[in-house]
Amino acid sequence: MQADVSFWDSLVFNGIDDVDVEAVTAAFGTVDVTARGRAAGAACPDCGRFSCRVHDSYQRRLKDLPLGGQSVVIHLTVRRFLCGAENCPRRTFAEPFARLTVPYARFTTRLNHLLERVGLDSLDGPALGWRANWASTQDG
Repeated sequence: MQADVSFWDSLVFNGIDDVDVEAVTAAFGTVDVTARGRAAGAACPDCGRFSCRVHDSYQRRLKDLPLGGQSVVIHLTVRRFLCGAENCPRRTFAEPFARLTVPYARFTTRLNHLLERVGLDSLDGPALGWRANWASTQDG
């Protein structure tokens, strides 16, 4: 089922201005969001020179926070740019999406923060119980 793109753009990418939603489909408990970068180019991470020359592009698949009981998967088209500086050791570099995810990640930043929080919270329960049991054995 095709969904309203502007609605999903504002819902999924609220506060992330550098991403455009191209299509959204919802089927079998999963919402698939197809997106790409909005910027005309990017700065080389090594020399800082801005480039608009696209070398190639590739797809990233990112899991995001679930919405309404459905899992959300973002299919992000990432462009690789050519660095035009002659003395720069880097010839190509990937378009950054710093507010959405980090390089090589399979989750969005906000899902990763949630997973970290759940992991830390789950450690508190056993740790608190262990400390209580340890204290009771030291009393006697």
